[in-house]
Amino acid sequence: MSPRRSLRLCYRLACTISLIAFLLAIAVPLAAADGAPAIFPLDQVKPGMTGTGYTIFAGDDIESFTFDVIGVMPNLIGPQESIILVQLKGAKVEHTGVVAGMSGSPVYIDGKLLGAVSLKLGLFSKEPIAGVTPIEEMLSLPSTPPDASVADVFSAPRYPLPDAFSAETGTSGPAYLEPIASPLTFSGFSAEAIRHYAGEFSGYGLAAAQGGTATPSPDDAKIVPGDMVGMVLVQGDLSINAACTVTAVIGDRVLSCGHPLFGFGPLQLPMARARVLTTLASDYESTKIVNMGGIIGSITDDRTTAVTGVLGKAPPMIPVDLTLATSAGEKKFHFEMVSNAKLAPLIVGLVTLNGLTQDPIYGEGSTLSLHGTIDIAGHSSVQMDQLFAPTDTMIPDATFVAVAVQADFARIFANQFESPHVQHIELRLESLPERRVATIDGAWSDKVEAQPGETVTIKVMLRPYRGDPIIRNVSITIPAQAAHGSTMQVLVSDAGTLDRRTAPFGPAAINRLTGLEQLIALLNRERRNDHLYVALLDANPTLLVQDKVLPNAPLSEIDVLDGRPGQGGGVLLHDSSAGEWSVPMDEVITGFATVSIRIP
Repeated sequence: MSPRRSLRLCYRLACTISLIAFLLAIAVPLAAADGAPAIFPLDQVKPGMTGTGYTIFAGDDIESFTFDVIGVMPNLIGPQESIILVQLKGAKVEHTGVVAGMSGSPVYIDGKLLGAVSLKLGLFSKEPIAGVTPIEEMLSLPSTPPDASVADVFSAPRYPLPDAFSAETGTSGPAYLEPIASPLTFSGFSAEAIRHYAGEFSGYGLAAAQGGTATPSPDDAKIVPGDMVGMVLVQGDLSINAACTVTAVIGDRVLSCGHPLFGFGPLQLPMARARVLTTLASDYESTKIVNMGGIIGSITDDRTTAVTGVLGKAPPMIPVDLTLATSAGEKKFHFEMVSNAKLAPLIVGLVTLNGLTQDPIYGEGSTLSLHGTIDIAGHSSVQMDQLFAPTDTMIPDATFVAVAVQADFARIFANQFESPHVQHIELRLESLPERRVATIDGAWSDKVEAQPGETVTIKVMLRPYRGDPIIRNVSITIPAQAAHGSTMQVLVSDAGTLDRRTAPFGPAAINRLTGLEQLIALLNRERRNDHLYVALLDANPTLLVQDKVLPNAPLSEIDVLDGRPGQGGGVLLHDSSAGEWSVPMDEVITGFATVSIRIP
């Protein structure tokens, strides 16, 4: 009988006396009648002790390795958080070293669970020296309610190895332990997109790699220590999953990793079965090549000493529809992604970049048009409409689209008012021929003087990219209340310039909003970069109150609301728009010009 089958019988069936005796004979770990593992206490660990660990190197078979205890390092990763330093032994671990994806592998002494393999020596070391997180610290984690708030963010640290242990392990010079990397597998993503975003994940100790998905199996949820589970970030036509090894299964509770993946604390993400294709040995960093199987429950905690989950129902994800349109036709993708304030904006930027660069019709030099909506329960939809012209920089043109989409999502998910329940996301990206960009080269009016209420034509010279200049006429009306003897400034500009002069999109303005609906209204009023704007600027100030713009505000209102602290106060904008006109264009508009009109 294989160790894997013995484990399943022990953890999933009521163990009989004869089976326990058999398991003891082959050194497979003990379990209490309620499924809780028998524990080897940390205070009884001594240098020189030997034990057995379990992990998967290839296929679906859990394999054993042995280890020698080097010693205990108290308070290494935090107050009262110790690490057991061990040397792994066996043909495979000595060939591969400590492997990315091995974190969480359970280790036992005398058939009792000692803890989880979680740390390794720094890079370029195949010496199988590992740190073990004691099981007592993993079991001490609280069971988190589903609506708990997010905790501190984890960034993969380094723990200096004391001199005595450096000498014991034979390392020369400064040595340190760090969390074993966890494979972050991408399916359906181009190598270029993965490289561009790999740095965003590597700070968390995740090793980005292309992987795949396995067909869900009825026995996916029948996991035992030594199996692998994953944290599902994206599933569908595209998938992203982080994986590590199961340390213990107690009832429906699953303990894994022995260290954080993201360190988000309480959270709700789908948990899936992970299956190992093979283990790739490398002097830089050996890693398990993993496919993700069916969803089996929910990840509930991501903390310093373990990632824990519960078997059963998985939390809902956000459905996303992505359409790529070119002259050759359309390509549609459908997938679901996690609803998480930190991960969702990053993921949607990644899938946008990947969708564009992986399209065989895509090529540098095309202008990209974005149209999208974010549907939020109980609120208006967020609208996204922008045009992106290519540049001559050594950055993929699609990157600018991805960054813009990511920024819009970040403002929604990170709002200070409420946790948004995003029901659906739809993105349409269209590739247009040529570099469509035009620069404002000058502007003038057909009249230097105008009466209140009179119509004036503003002539704007635009210079397209490598094209002949063109003239656009924009008719504006002088306000009836314009003061005689004054001079009005006409600003002809792109969206960004006018936003900086008059629009309420700065941090001071957003901080004075009182709800998510007001933030959405503000975002939906943002000006578009494929429009030519003409605005009459008045010397009288504009007052912003929440999401309302009050041009030419009376002094009485300014005195009451300007600078009032906290939400609901006012922000004084010292340029007031007495009128605004826009002309839709087929190009991205850049630059600005000013024209003066005297009111006699």
